[in-house]
Amino acid sequence: MTIEARYDQVISWFSANMPDASTELEFKDPFQLLVAVILSAQCTDKRVNAITPAFFKAYPNADVLAKSSTEEVFEYIRSCSYPNNKAKHLVGMAQALCQQFNGLVPDSMEELLSLPGVGRKTASVILICAFNQAAMPVDTHVFRVANRLGLTPDAKTPEQSEIILMKHFPEHLLGLAHHWLILHGRYVCQARKPNCPVCGLTACCEFFNQKK
Repeated sequence: MTIEARYDQVISWFSANMPDASTELEFKDPFQLLVAVILSAQCTDKRVNAITPAFFKAYPNADVLAKSSTEEVFEYIRSCSYPNNKAKHLVGMAQALCQQFNGLVPDSMEELLSLPGVGRKTASVILICAFNQAAMPVDTHVFRVANRLGLTPDAKTPEQSEIILMKHFPEHLLGLAHHWLILHGRYVCQARKPNCPVCGLTACCEFFNQKK
């Protein structure tokens, strides 16, 4: 099967079975999304969604968060992974927003990457979920599923995977495709035990067909 045919089948199946895929993080504006995505590193969306209501009540915007301390922020996020580092990143991010961007979340990759605690994956999530821009965040789920399906042959790093996925998925589908892959990896194509019997993509899946 050519890689073009594989992408066509994957797009066709997801379009029919997961047409409205979106992030499971709960947010109301770009600032809330940025906070949630920073918190979500090495942490489940369910845990983040349990933390953020109280956090957003205490820190409704970047200006309020920028005036807080890492010790105060830590108390709100202590149940997530790496709370010490994330508390520092959140306060630093808010201060940078206030000092450089009038308290508003910027909408370009370069500007987002200038914020403390924001790497390329986080910035890409902000671009697609807050600003509806073309991007392809590659986390562990996306990297694994794309590799198993055969969508990213020879990709050894998330960066390489991102380049290949952005080349082959139509630009208008990139944000949706990110959510297809991440949700499929979260609930079906799991790391230790992929649930192939319930997967609708086995006909075009390189991993499945190599096992036969």
